Amino acid sequence: MDKLKPSGKPFASSKWEVWEAYRQVRANQGAPGVDGVALDEFEKDLKGNLYKVWNRMSSGSYFPPPVMAVEIPKPHGGGTGTLGVPTIADRIAQTVVARRLEAKVEPIFHPDSYGYRPGRSALDTVRACRDRCWKTDWVIDLDIQKFFDSVDHELMVKAVEAHADAPWVVLYVKRWLTAPLQLADGTLQQRGRGTPQGSAVSPVLAKLFMHYAFDMWLAREYPIIRFGRYADDAVVHCVTELQARHLVQAIGNRMEQVGLRLHPDKTKIVYCQDAKRRSIFERTAFTFLGFTFRARTAKSKHGAFFILRRASGPGGRGWPWPVGRRGAGCTAAS
Repeated sequence: MDKLKPSGKPFASSKWEVWEAYRQVRANQGAPGVDGVALDEFEKDLKGNLYKVWNRMSSGSYFPPPVMAVEIPKPHGGGTGTLGVPTIADRIAQTVVARRLEAKVEPIFHPDSYGYRPGRSALDTVRACRDRCWKTDWVIDLDIQKFFDSVDHELMVKAVEAHADAPWVVLYVKRWLTAPLQLADGTLQQRGRGTPQGSAVSPVLAKLFMHYAFDMWLAREYPIIRFGRYADDAVVHCVTELQARHLVQAIGNRMEQVGLRLHPDKTKIVYCQDAKRRSIFERTAFTFLGFTFRARTAKSKHGAFFILRRASGPGGRGWPWPVGRRGAGCTAAS
């Protein structure tokens, strides 16, 4: 694929961008979408299929097919969720746009935002949470109810428009947001809200939406408050119970302003109880990104204390995490 921009096309997307998007999709593998075309079958006429994607995107005539809905179990017995599986061709087209948009918005993201970002991982989020639990006594464990099903399309498009460097990026984001879900029985479910998990463009859209809906709002209204967020999973660190209760209310109001809702049962205020912090409170543990945070220390053979942590679920393995010669509270444990 050459890097030349198309001639006589209204949108300046390049063949090279489509090629690089294909390479990324190929590396990630993935299941076929509603057309049943797997990656190996798509590659039988690779040049022709990539040309079709480029030609349609460059002319503005690319319209995404329905997204195949697949029910998947949520972790920790949280019921089921819907995964949207695009076709291989659509995944490539989405990746072209995602890469374009990512390059523009990545530099603006808040340092406490970790999800789907280069050079950052869920474990980085967990480590930051652990360190801040040692420094502050209270944590708000936030749960945004059905985030990916609830994203407001109008607000999402406004955020994309503010950062996109090409009109076709906005055009195709609009089309993907409204592409119907094809259910198991073949019926099509129209969508007026949300961006399905599983699509190639959803991660950058989710990051951008929460950047304005949560990160920048919290940094502006409560600049001394630290938080950690991985996609729609977040914790907020507070100094006092009163501060935590105030913030829960304020964050709940903010979420409603942007069309989201905190889960009334799963959003919790937690006290980081340990040997030094001995107040009595209803909740003294929480689970974040598969790790349970609670007061737990163990003594090593060298006399130092360490944290024994283990990812939730069967088959997890524990290992020591040295933290010095004194135990600390709200540690990540099995």
